[in-house]
Amino acid sequence: MSDYDLPTNLARPKTSAVLTLRIIKSFEFRTEKNLVLKDVNLEKVTVGELKEMARQAIQTQPGWKPYRTVHYDTLKLYTKAHGAKTSNLIINLDHDDWILDDDSKTLAECGFENETEVSFFNRELYEQFKAHPETRWEAEKC
Repeated sequence: MSDYDLPTNLARPKTSAVLTLRIIKSFEFRTEKNLVLKDVNLEKVTVGELKEMARQAIQTQPGWKPYRTVHYDTLKLYTKAHGAKTSNLIINLDHDDWILDDDSKTLAECGFENETEVSFFNRELYEQFKAHPETRWEAEKC
């Protein structure tokens, strides 16, 4: 099997994965921006370290200024490569067991593969949205 025949989640080793973090500023306005991290070692990087990598990028990289006002504290698996995606465009509201609560676990221990997508957000805002999952921009269109 050549490299071209491999599924994308197996195309790179666990020591050099590409991850997409969906940085969610607002659930109700569906404000999110993707942060792509390359060459992430899934066997060594922990959940806590991934959070810190994302926070650092938000604070230092250009184009993230509007996102700097939110306290990001929670990661939740969104999808793996070739996996089913949720019908909710901002976050999957089911599967709270996909929330990564243990900052000491490695990403490999959490089941991460190359091209895993994970949401990064404020847990309090998530719980509020989950209780009342209404988007503002849709309500204003009526």
